[in-house]
Amino acid sequence: MFATPAYAQAAGGAGGAFASFVPLILIFGIMYFLLIRPQQKKVKEHKAMVEALRRGDQIVTQGGVIGKVTKVVDDNEVKVEIASGTEVRVVRHTIQQVITKTEPAS
Repeated sequence: MFATPAYAQAAGGAGGAFASFVPLILIFGIMYFLLIRPQQKKVKEHKAMVEALRRGDQIVTQGGVIGKVTKVVDDNEVKVEIASGTEVRVVRHTIQQVITKTEPAS
């Protein structure tokens, strides 16, 4: 008269196990296209901007300091003039934005 719990659980079958993973797969796909992929693109653009720094570029650091690149020391740091006669060494990856770009010498 009443269905036993064993019969009620077996009603889903093997198709039910796959169907329960479909929402997880869809959520991962949506997260990839909305969060992961744009972040990777942003990191790639920032890396290209930092690698293209050269003397004379006006920049903004992540701390909000505006300055002019006076010397590219190596792959990790640049010298930035923040006031006349005041130079600081800045780690390249802390540069947030390039305000004005100098033209390469021909």
